[in-house]
Amino acid sequence: MSQDDVTQIKVDDVMVGIIGFKAVMEGAAQELAWKPDEEIRAELLKRLSMKNYIPDRVKDRYAKAFLREFKKFLGKPYEEEPAGGLQIKVLGPGCTQCDRLEQELMAVMAETGIVGNIDHVREPKEIAKYGVMGTPALLINGKVKSVGSVPPRNKIKEWLKEAEKQ
Repeated sequence: MSQDDVTQIKVDDVMVGIIGFKAVMEGAAQELAWKPDEEIRAELLKRLSMKNYIPDRVKDRYAKAFLREFKKFLGKPYEEEPAGGLQIKVLGPGCTQCDRLEQELMAVMAETGIVGNIDHVREPKEIAKYGVMGTPALLINGKVKSVGSVPPRNKIKEWLKEAEKQ
């Protein structure tokens, strides 16, 4: 399996990787496009469950996210998932320092119980859109907090707690 086989989608407030997502969307586009939403949800859940473990207690949430992403794929109107928690971005190509910053963030969030989504932006063209001149870079709720180094854990904790209060 290549890394291209995994697509990140938002289920509730969490980004999850789904294996084979693009292939299922492409295959279902012709067959399901005009069917009722409930039928589409059930079929997408069935197809994507073949390669992904989806616990019974959250199947309805996944099915809702699959339907939303399917509608996006078809260019139809859809209801966007409301953002919840902090929106955190690590900008960097995946070097040791960038990965370390992501690990530090996860550790601080686990330690403090702060809720948020961490998105590691690795594509140089995407990183350039943020206007930072070095990596790793850390953005919390769209605000640049650090560029060019991994900040100390206590500073990361301070920034996350500050952003959580806003």
